[in-house]
Amino acid sequence: MISKNMKKLVENSSAIRAMFEEGAQLAKIYGAENVYDFSLGNPNVAAPESIKEAVIDVITNDDPLMLHGYMSNAGYEDVRNAIADSINRRFDTNFDASNIIMTVGAAGGLNVILKTLVDPGDTVLTFAPFFAEYINYVNNANGTLEAVPPVLENFMPDMDKFEQMIKPSTKAVIINNPNNPSGVVYPAEVIEKIAEILDKKQKEYGTSIYLISDEPYRELAYDGVEVPYLTKYYKNTVVGYSYSKSLSLPGDRIGYLVIPSEVDDYEEVFEGASVANRVLGFVNAPSLMQRVVAKCCDEKTDIDFYDGNRKILYNALQEYGFTCVKPQGAFYLFIKSPVADEREFCAAAKKHNVLLVQGRSFGCEGYVRLSYCVSRDTVVNSLPAFKALAEEYGLIK
Repeated sequence: MISKNMKKLVENSSAIRAMFEEGAQLAKIYGAENVYDFSLGNPNVAAPESIKEAVIDVITNDDPLMLHGYMSNAGYEDVRNAIADSINRRFDTNFDASNIIMTVGAAGGLNVILKTLVDPGDTVLTFAPFFAEYINYVNNANGTLEAVPPVLENFMPDMDKFEQMIKPSTKAVIINNPNNPSGVVYPAEVIEKIAEILDKKQKEYGTSIYLISDEPYRELAYDGVEVPYLTKYYKNTVVGYSYSKSLSLPGDRIGYLVIPSEVDDYEEVFEGASVANRVLGFVNAPSLMQRVVAKCCDEKTDIDFYDGNRKILYNALQEYGFTCVKPQGAFYLFIKSPVADEREFCAAAKKHNVLLVQGRSFGCEGYVRLSYCVSRDTVVNSLPAFKALAEEYGLIK
């Protein structure tokens, strides 16, 4: 018999499993082209050609014993230097290999840094709406996740609530920028206020509070919006990054942590994270993909394609009477449900072969998430279904 904790996790995952099954079943009945699955954030854009070229180059020219062997738990030193150099060029920072730990995607990185920092009984704050797996990642470290409510008009953090929720047991704050699921980008003035509050609370409690910046969508920003680099605003910042979205490599599980030398107890934190990489069972990030991304760390996927989907859907949904904050990043729309219980709206959408994710999964009831990293045909062909839904709920006549 599996553990009680695992039983709960299996039960909580049943909705995701059901969504997979429902999408496949609807496709069998109506044809895949007539099913509009906006449920998953699985990139629809192919990885840049340079990835294929880098894979061939690495496999052809690197020493196979080195390529497929163990290395430091933190990753290859030359790869870490290459990534540090890329970050320094783009954000005017001053990192080197001693500040980078290669991880199994952003998810692996978050688990590594939480394992490093969190003791049983510690609390970790995040800003709603938030990526649902944060709950499990913090639980994995025997901590407790608490969500700061947003200002619903723009989905920015409620700063008064944030300050009130910080307590002596608060060890870390997770911020996801650009945000999944809202698509908002927290601007510099918001980051500055967060940093100001954290500095104040550190002094008040005599503790270190780490800001963990989860950034898998950093490169997916539109309309010339700048995504602030958080190490420049708050000393105790750790950055988690993934190439899953920027290079369309979600299945290759490759990312990194940035641990600046300025963070409190830097040497302990860096060494702890390296050991956490091992004891969590990752051991090290995938060796082949480390060497590949080192050659391609300044590349980007076709962001214009996502931007096109964003504009088509946002403009159409606005025209149909739906309420949604215009996303400036990532590839999600967070739409206000026309009824209080968004589960009812998701069920109604399903009757039109439209698959959406309920907002309570992200800590915001009454909203639904739409992921527009799908084909352009799916976007365009779904519009009549959304219009029919709007008419059904009296949003248009």
